[in-house]
Order: sequence, then C-alpha cells, then structure tokens
Amino acid sequence: MAVTTRTLGRSGIEVSALGMGCWAIGGPWAEAGRPLGWGPVDDEESVRAVRRALDLGVTLFDTADTYGAGHGERVLGRALAGRRDEAVIATKWGYTFDEDARQATGEDTSPAYLRRAVVASLRRLGTDRIDLYQLHLGDLPVPRAEALLGACEELVADGLVRAYGWSTDRPDRAAALGRRGSSATAVQHGLSVLRDAPELLAVCEKYDLASVARGPLGMGLLTGKYAAGSTLPRDDVRGTGPTWLEWFRGGRPAPEWLRRVAAVRGALTADGRTPAQGALGWIWARSGRTVPIPGCRTVAQVEENAGALRLGPLSPDQFAEVERRLAAVRSAALRDADRPFWPMPSVPTARP
Repeated sequence: MAVTTRTLGRSGIEVSALGMGCWAIGGPWAEAGRPLGWGPVDDEESVRAVRRALDLGVTLFDTADTYGAGHGERVLGRALAGRRDEAVIATKWGYTFDEDARQATGEDTSPAYLRRAVVASLRRLGTDRIDLYQLHLGDLPVPRAEALLGACEELVADGLVRAYGWSTDRPDRAAALGRRGSSATAVQHGLSVLRDAPELLAVCEKYDLASVARGPLGMGLLTGKYAAGSTLPRDDVRGTGPTWLEWFRGGRPAPEWLRRVAAVRGALTADGRTPAQGALGWIWARSGRTVPIPGCRTVAQVEENAGALRLGPLSPDQFAEVERRLAAVRSAALRDADRPFWPMPSVPTARP
C-alpha cells in the first residue's frame, strides 16, 4: 500500500512521507583535523539528486548550517531555485563554524547567535523562510534549551521560521520541547530497524510531535552495500570512527551490526523490495508520525529510496517477522560479546 504524505506534527505542515537527508551533499569539512563529511562530493550531481527527489514526490529536505560549514545549505538552495514552493526545508543551528576554512569551531547557545544563525541560513538557502528550524545540540541541558524558546517563538512571529524542533536522542529533552514549545512540532532522532526508539516515539505521540527519523539506513549498513571486509576512506566520517558514531569502528562496519543486518535482510526483502526499501517500510509500519530522512548524494540513491513510497509500509506479517528475527538475535547476544549493545545501544552524544 503506497504512502505519500504525512503531517509534520502539530504544525499542520504536510510533507512527503519520505525526506532527503542532506548531510553528505555538504561535502568535506572537519573539526580539529577530523573529517565530519562523507568525502568528496560532486555538487552538480547533488543538485540533480535534489531535483530528481522533487520530481519523484519527495518534498522534505533536511540539512544543517554546519554541514560542509555552510556549503550544504548553499547547494540545497541552488537546487531548489525556482522550485522553492514545492519543498519543505528543515535546517539546524547550534554549532559554530568557519565557512572559509570549512572547519567546525564549537557551539553557541545564546539567543543572539540564534538570530544571527537563522539570518545566515536564509541567505545561504536563498529563501525568505525556514519551514522547520531545529536545535542541533542534542545534549544541551533542558534549562538552557528552554531559555531559547522565546527567541524561537519570535522567529515564528516574524515569519522567518514556520515551526521549530530539536535534534536529540534524549526523551527528556524531547518531552521538554513538547511541553514548553508552543510552535514546536518535531523531534529529529535516530531510528532504524536496527535501533528502535520506543521512548522517543512515545513522547512524540503524547505531544503530537513529528518523528523525523535520522539514520534510517544505518549510515549505509541497511543498503546491503557493506560487508565485513569493507573499508571506508579516511576522508569519510565513517572511516574515522568518532565516539558518537556507532555503526562503524576503525573504518569498518561493526560486526555486531552486520549480524543484525544479515538477520533481517530476508524479511525486509521478502516481497521484492531492496534492503533499503524494506528498512524504510519498517519505519512507516513502526509509527504513523515518522518521516525517515535517508541521506542521498546521487540520483540513483534518490530513485531507489523514493521507490519505497510506492511500496509503502511493511505488511503486519512482514513487520512481525522482522521483529521475530531481531528477538532471536537479541537473545543470542546475551551470550556473546555484543551484549552491551542490546536491547538498546547507548545514546549517541553530540553529533550528528
């Protein structure tokens, strides 16, 4: 059964049920010498990918001012030129960066910086409004985040932002946003068939917030592209293994996650879907308010992911079979070295 649109929480903004994550199209950038991008990117192909996504019915594009140290927003703005009204733009603020040097430089949680950041993002995106503006600092203490809500509401009143949210994997942060943010409408968090997020989904349900599912393909693991011998280059964030990145270690896919991919692959593809399409179908079956945003940087990736819209959620029987297989793997994990990773891996800190 096809699934085409969903409502972005209590904002009433209609979006495609599938978004496009734009981290990778930001290109190379770094923090203290450690790469934070996904390696070299062809900007022309990125533009074609965004436009192809629009052609295929994808309307939600998620980026951040820090992706590529501003370059990602510029590429997205260029791709949407002349088609801005067809798109819903989500971006983020909180991290600081040097655009010329393409370096991350820290963070700033002041209301004054928030105002400067939104103006800069509007300029780079070439638009007069941001549809969803998200706090990027997932571990920010609740009192400090609540101190920013007044400034967020001012941006909404001024027409610069339509709604706002928080990119966080911490349920207490999400709940604070839902309770206190009048124009808050979304939580962006990690969610995939490999890494469920029941507490965050419960918060989204309670406060009528959209769940914007980050990492729905496990940073590529659920595409079936990577095997135990795969090695990621050092200029790819997955190749350096920062502490907050759980899927890869030492530039290689983490074996405990590859075992889980192998366990569910057959169930995800039983009706002819690709592994990626099956993983997206699992997310739609998991929650009616979740919008996955798989990262794309080529037209081919966009076309494969958008094909999942036609196929829709996994059937109840398929979903149950995936859960049955995962339960078996989790039980086995209690007896092996994977035990620390189940039933729930530790919450990533800071980025992405």
